[in-house]
Amino acid sequence: MSVSPHDRVSAIFTTVASAVCCAPEPPRSAKFNSRRDNPVWLDALYYPNITPLFFVRTLADLENHVAEGRTPEQVVGNLAEKAPAGGQANRHHETLCIGELLGYAVDMERVPIVGGGKSVESGGRKGVVFDEPAERVALHRWEEGQFLDVERTFARAWRTALSGPDLGATYRVGRDVVDRLGRPRDFGQVKEMADSLLGKPRSRYAREALQNLYARQSGRSPLLDRWRNAGEPSLREFAPYTAHVLTVDLFFSIGLGADLISRERPSNKVDMAYLYYLPFCMVFTSSDNLHAKTAPVFLNTQQEFVGGQDLKADLAKLDDHYSALPQEVKDRGVMSFASYPPTEGDFLVSRLWDRMMAPKWREHAARPKEPLSPEQERKIVAMVRGMSDAPRMARGPAVARTDADAMVFRRKVRPQRGKWRTLPLGVEKADSGG
Repeated sequence: MSVSPHDRVSAIFTTVASAVCCAPEPPRSAKFNSRRDNPVWLDALYYPNITPLFFVRTLADLENHVAEGRTPEQVVGNLAEKAPAGGQANRHHETLCIGELLGYAVDMERVPIVGGGKSVESGGRKGVVFDEPAERVALHRWEEGQFLDVERTFARAWRTALSGPDLGATYRVGRDVVDRLGRPRDFGQVKEMADSLLGKPRSRYAREALQNLYARQSGRSPLLDRWRNAGEPSLREFAPYTAHVLTVDLFFSIGLGADLISRERPSNKVDMAYLYYLPFCMVFTSSDNLHAKTAPVFLNTQQEFVGGQDLKADLAKLDDHYSALPQEVKDRGVMSFASYPPTEGDFLVSRLWDRMMAPKWREHAARPKEPLSPEQERKIVAMVRGMSDAPRMARGPAVARTDADAMVFRRKVRPQRGKWRTLPLGVEKADSGG
C-alpha cells in the first residue's frame, strides 16, 4: 500500500538527525548550568526527537506540587523553557503499530516520524507542508505559563496512569519465562530471550500482546486478521516496528521476573517506554540508570548511547566556546555561525558527527560561506511561501518524500533565547514589513 495513515518524513539534516533528549525525570535530567543558554546548542547541533512521553510527563507534573511555594504551572513552565525548541514531535508508538499491522510500513531510519503533512503543488513544484504539531503549540503556551482546562484534565488522567502500572501481572509473565528457560545473567541475555520468544512463528507472546492491543482499539477488526491469515508468521518479518515495541515489553517482563529490574519502582515501566522510540534516533541520551543499563542492548552499530551528564557538560563547553566569538559574529545569529560543530577542540558533538554524519562534514564546515544575494533570498522565500500557502492537492496519491521538490515545516522561532540570538538582528522588523 502506497499511502500511510501517518505522514512520514526523512529529511536531509545538517545535524545529528535525532537525539531522544528528554530523560524520564525532566527536573533532574534537563537541568543545565544556564537554564536557557546551553539548550540552544542542543537545537543548533542536534535534531531532537521529542517523544510523546515528554509531554505525558510534563502534563502529569501539573498535578504534582513538588516545589514548596510554587504552583504546578510554574513547575511545568520551567520544564518547558528548558525543552528543545527545535526537532520534531514523534508520532505515538501505538499509532505506528496499528498502521503497520494494517499494512503500512514504518520507516526505522533513525529520524523522527512526523504526522500531519499535506501534499501540495505550487508553481509546478510538488511538496509536503507540515503545520506545527499540537504538542509544540502546547509547549509554546506552557513556556508562557498558560494552560488549557483540557490539559489539566489530561494531566490528572495521565498521572494516574503513570503511577499505577500492574507490575504484578508483568512480573508473572517474566517469571514464567525464567522458570522455563532459566535465569538470565545480564540484560544482554534478557534481550536474547525476548528476541527468541517473539521471533518464532505463532508465538503465543506475540498473540497475547496483539490481542491486548486489539482490545484497546475497538472497531479495529482487521488488526489481527492480516497476521492470522498469513499463518501468524514471525512478527520481526511481518511487522518489524511492532516487534520492536513488543520486544521492549517482553524484555521488561523478563527483567522483572529475573529480579534484574526492581519491582519497587512503578515508574520503571514508563521509563522503559522511551525505548519504543529508539528506531527513530541516532543518539539516545538519558541520565536514568535503568536506561544506561538497558538501552545499549537495543542499539545497533549506527546508534550510540550518551549519558545525560556527558551531554550537559558538552553543551556547557559549547556555550563557553561560542561565547568567545566577536559580538559582530554573535549578532548574525546561531543559525548562521553554528550550522556545524566546532572543527577544533575536543567536543562530544563533533565526535558524534564524525560517526553519524557524512564523513566530509569537516570539509564543508571549513569552506567559506558565500552569502545569498537579495534576489536569491527573494526567490527562496517566494518558493517557501508559495508551498506553505498552497491548498492540499485534491487529486492523486500523496507526495512521497523521495518525490517531493520541497518539504516545509511551519514553526514559531524565537529570535532570542537566553543570551543568544537565534536569528540575525533586525529580522523581526524585516519580517513585519517595517
